[in-house]
Order: sequence, then C-alpha cells, then structure tokens
Amino acid sequence: MSEKLSRLLAATAMCTLAAACSQIPWDPDAGPASSEKTSPAAESAVSGLVAQPAADAGVARARVAAPAEVPAARPAAAAPASVVPVPPVAMPQDAKEIEPPHAIDLARPADDLWDRIRNGFAMSDLESPLVGVRERWYASQPEYLKRMIERSKLYLYYIVEEVEKRGMPTEIALLPMVESAFNPMAYSRSHASGLWQFIPSTGKTFKLSQNWWADSRRDVVASTNAALDYLQALYELHGDWHLALASYNYGENGVARAIERNRAKGLPTDYLSLKMPPETRGYVPKLQALKNMISNPEAFGVSFEPIPNEPYFVTVPTPSAIDIRLAATFAEMSADELIALNPALNRPMISGPHTQTLVLPADRVDAFQRNLDAYDQPLTSWQPYTMKGGDSLERLAAKHGIALSKLKLANGITSRTRVGPGFQLLLPLKGSGVGAQPLPAVFRPPVQSAPRRGGLVHIVRKGETLYGISRRYRVSTDSLLRWNHVGVLTTGQRLIIYRAPAKARKPVTPVKISASQPEQNRVASLVPAGQQ
Repeated sequence: MSEKLSRLLAATAMCTLAAACSQIPWDPDAGPASSEKTSPAAESAVSGLVAQPAADAGVARARVAAPAEVPAARPAAAAPASVVPVPPVAMPQDAKEIEPPHAIDLARPADDLWDRIRNGFAMSDLESPLVGVRERWYASQPEYLKRMIERSKLYLYYIVEEVEKRGMPTEIALLPMVESAFNPMAYSRSHASGLWQFIPSTGKTFKLSQNWWADSRRDVVASTNAALDYLQALYELHGDWHLALASYNYGENGVARAIERNRAKGLPTDYLSLKMPPETRGYVPKLQALKNMISNPEAFGVSFEPIPNEPYFVTVPTPSAIDIRLAATFAEMSADELIALNPALNRPMISGPHTQTLVLPADRVDAFQRNLDAYDQPLTSWQPYTMKGGDSLERLAAKHGIALSKLKLANGITSRTRVGPGFQLLLPLKGSGVGAQPLPAVFRPPVQSAPRRGGLVHIVRKGETLYGISRRYRVSTDSLLRWNHVGVLTTGQRLIIYRAPAKARKPVTPVKISASQPEQNRVASLVPAGQQ
C-alpha cells in the first residue's frame, strides 16, 4: 500500500511541476538564467516544449508531443505550486571566481588615442609564423619602439581622424610604423620618401608635387590623404585588406599577376597563398605584429605611453614668403620643431606654390598670428637668384657674407649637383645677418664623431642589412650608424666596425628587413631627398 501511495504522490508532483512551468514566460534568446543545473525531473517535464539539440534528433522526435497534447495553462486563480529549488553545484575550494571582461563604452570618446585605435581594429587577423617573428623582433627592440612612438605623437591623431572619416579600419593608421617608423624624412634605396614612402612616380600619380621648394611626399597632410586614396582604391580592387596592403607594397600589377598564376593552377588566391617577394610576404605580418602588441602590450612586455585623443596640430595660412626661422620665432618654438611638422620644406625660406599653409601645434597658433600681425620688418632674409655666366659659388658666398658650406647646404648642393648658368639658388639679403646664423637641423650635416683606430672594414655583400651585420659582429645598429653615418646599404660599401667578430662563429643569416620599414635601413639624418 505504501508503495502505491508513493507512486501516486510522485505522479501528482510531476503533473503539478509541469503545469507550473507552462505559466513561466520563456525567452528563447535569453539563454540559461543561471549556472545551476536542471534536474532530470524538470527536463522530463518540459521536454515537450523545448526542442532538443540536433545531435539528439532521434530522441527529440520521440519526445515531442503533438500540439493538441500540450497541456493548457492553469486558470489564474489556481494556487501556485511549491517548487523546491535545486541546490547549486559546490565549487572546488581552490577555484577562483572569474571576473567579467572590462567593458569599453564605445559611446564615450576615449581619452587615450591608443584606446580609440584599439576600438577601431576591424581587419581579419593574419595567422602566420612570420607574425611571431616580427613580434619577437619588436619586443627585443624597446629603444626602437620608444623612438618610433615618440615620433608618432605628432602625426597619429590626424591620421586616425582621416582613417575614421573614410570608414577604414584603424590598423591603417599604424601603417607608417611599417613604412617609415614614423620618420617623415625616411628615404629608401628605391627613392621612396615620407611617412607613407611614396616613390616619385606614384607620388605624381596622386598629385604630390616634388619641386625645388618642397617635396609633398613628405607633407604629412598631403601624403596621408594620398595614401588613403590609394589604399581605398586597392581595397575596392581586391575586396580584401591583406591584398590591398600587399599591393601598396608590391604594386597592384605584381599582386594581380600573382593572383592570376594561382588561379590558373587552381590554387587559393588569399595573401598567404600567393608567391610574392620576401619583403611583401613579410609586410602584412609586420602590421599584424604591431596590432597584436598594441592590443595587449602586457603579453609582450612592452608599454605604449598614452597619447592624448586630441589634435596635436592645425594648418594656418602663410604669407607669400617667410623665413622658417622667423615663422618658428612667431610660433614661439624652435625651427627644428617647426620643420618636424613641415618636413616637406627643402629650403630655409617658405615660398612657392606648395607652401600656402603652415602646420603648427594647436597651442601655438594664437602666438603665431599675434606676433605676425605685430611684426613690421621684412619676413625674408633670403632672395632667389639665377646664376649667370662667370658666377661661382665661392664668389657669391663671399659677396653675400655666408660660408660656402652653409650656402651649399641651404640650397641642397652636393658633389653630384651640376652648378652653372641658369642654376637657381637662395642668397642671403645684404644686412640680414642670416649668413652668421646656424641653419636648422634639417639643413645641417650629421655630427661627425671623432675618428677611432683599430677598426675593421666590412665590405657589404648583396642582400646584407645593418641588422644582420650588427648581429654578426655583436654590435648595435645604432653604433654602425654612428660610426659610418649611413642608413641605406649598397653592395660594395665599406663599413668601419670597432669590434672584431667572434672566432669560429658562422655568419648569422641576415633577417630580411624590408626597405619599407625599419629605420636601420633608412637615411637616419634629417637631410631631405636630394641632399644625400
């Protein structure tokens, strides 16, 4: 009797539970309300209402009741059933409570520009062993990273703004790290110049003028807009950012040929599947490595100093002609600081059709305008002059009270420059005193270190890099640059090295570092193109 009574009570409890559950609203998208497991009895009661997973389809079909068999909801007046809650599963004593991930409020502007950049990452991640190679290289070069980030502070906000205006992923704003290490004076062996490394022909295609007064490939504003125009066109061509970036480095025709070769063989045509030069195969991994490090600096043992999420510079109209030094004085800054924001300038005087605007720090504009308005003296200390028959640089320098070496630097004259009748140059105005003043750093040669004795001579072989040579001789790349005053290597070049290589040590295979990225393969001084 007791056994029958127990079965009857159990059946009654099951019916009561099923009826109670039929009154509970259910949101199919809400997911489980808690981490507590559902009892087998409850699962059985609602099996006719909730679809089972596909893997259990056969069982589900046997359990699902026909629509007419679904029990109706109880009248509202019915007494609610008393449901005993299922106790939570006990956690191990050593288990740690997992904190929810930090939520980023996208509606609130980031105070740190790096956060804004991270929020805008939208490219698919590239999975390649080369990414790890570049991550390790960057992580092992903290001083290199520090210098690059320090330079980027002047330009990065403007680039991020322009990238976002076009709806492009913010990874694009990091591309100057790969191209020039954010050195606007970077100049490669293929004659590429500026933050975005335009070669002369591509620069002309995108209306970047290159003349005696200025080279717009080094103009931060003009070159950024040209680079984004080019990248957008490449993305529209390929519909893939990795291929667009490869085309920016290799050329759209080169990538198109690689795609056609793979297509003809029935092979994939994604970036990693294409046969391209080593420089291009390593190009996107460099950008991916930087993205990974910026996304999670702690994982790589690096840090990125916060950059204010606000404009660093603005553009202002300039007079028809003005000395760089005087413009810097008006803005209450050094001439070298002014040139860092206006690196396109080739001459110590701002003039010509290119220079209709001047880039100034946002907090210097008022001072510049106030001092300019109050100044009632000539704005230039230089005058253009076209050489005539019988003229010589020596005579002109003596006549105008300027050292010959300084006259050559101001006019970009090197040993390869052909000077003669018809040659245009700048000469100091009489009484200006400019001949006695030092030129801004952009027009000065690199400082020569004192000669040392006992150095070795290394003859550069084809394919060698400063990084590879430095590893072979166990010296730093900075030392090689300082000893030899070079940035771009050429086959047959002689390098002086002041430390002997290790004995019985095989030469280290140089790491392929493209001319489009590390500053070790760049002209390190601030001498513009044409003054090398």
